[in-house]
Amino acid sequence: GAGRAPVSRVAPRSALRSAPAMSTASEVRVGILGASGYTGAELVRLLSNHPQAKIAFLSAERSAGKEYAEVYPQFSHMHHLPTLVKMDEAPYEDVDVVFTCLPHAMSHQVVASVPSNIKVVDLSADFRLKDTKVYEAWYNVPHGAPELQPEAVYGLTEMNREKIASARIIANPGCYPTAAQLPLMPLLQAGLIERNGIIIDAKSGVTGAGRAPKEGTLFCEVADGLAPYGIANHRHLPEIEQGLSLASGADTLVTFTPHLTPMARGIEETIYVQCSLGVGADKLKAELERKFHSEEFVHVLPGSSVPATRHVRGSNLCVINVFEDRVPGRAIIVSVIDNLVKGASGQALQNMNVACGLPEHLGLRGAPVFP
Repeated sequence: GAGRAPVSRVAPRSALRSAPAMSTASEVRVGILGASGYTGAELVRLLSNHPQAKIAFLSAERSAGKEYAEVYPQFSHMHHLPTLVKMDEAPYEDVDVVFTCLPHAMSHQVVASVPSNIKVVDLSADFRLKDTKVYEAWYNVPHGAPELQPEAVYGLTEMNREKIASARIIANPGCYPTAAQLPLMPLLQAGLIERNGIIIDAKSGVTGAGRAPKEGTLFCEVADGLAPYGIANHRHLPEIEQGLSLASGADTLVTFTPHLTPMARGIEETIYVQCSLGVGADKLKAELERKFHSEEFVHVLPGSSVPATRHVRGSNLCVINVFEDRVPGRAIIVSVIDNLVKGASGQALQNMNVACGLPEHLGLRGAPVFP
């Protein structure tokens, strides 16, 4: 991206995409519902570096009445942050945009209660699936706001920017679907890979499970080991297949197996694909370079450099590379993101910038943290 080493981009800085600035210098007033979770805290961190955004309210049910630094001491130097309030006390009249960082099945009714003049970026899964029956089948709850679903725009920024720009409700993508769809959708759209036989072998840090204490995310359960979960039934499957089916023009099923790894944040996906007749890994890589050459946050690495989660930690980047498989006609794609940034709060902020007509990079140019 702009200001970073040239090995990870194709286009010069001047060619990087940036949405047109707002016609006035007025700041965007922001509220965060569910600010005590990891995605809420990540939004606070990113917004602290946004020159045209102001946090007007923060909500957290169990922590209402506390200062934010009491919940997250790393923000003790930010004296301007508002005191936490309960969700039903949120002053919507003071904001232009609301981020909903709430558990699945809770956002429906909350988003329905937000005044219609306020933009909403929802970080739950509640509005990601266009077919409400598919949502109900995978999440085992009734869809709480079917009348709003047609209005919701899927927020995979690099693939849906034009619709996001005019959206009121933005369904922020899941972490696994973001890392999978960014490399796969362009290749399916170009007809360079077969829609059948796609295998996604995914690894995630423990923050993907949220902050609420659970037995499966206790230190002794996670440390010093690696374990698959949600085999053949993870809830991100229909979201991935929805995007890939749209890209390929036909129903597309994938094999997707996520794994929990003993790290706090990061997602790595090793993706196996069947190339179309006469196509090799070099053509796949060339197409991804062409697609993303002007994108600030999606990079295709040069040569045989292997993407790793340490290359994106704390950043809004998605880093990709493509390799020839030893099996003829197959290729291996490696895609990495930070699950809390590009996989959640960073992409949410990127979507807010697009929807508000702000330069897309505002608040998001922080370099990855390594070591």
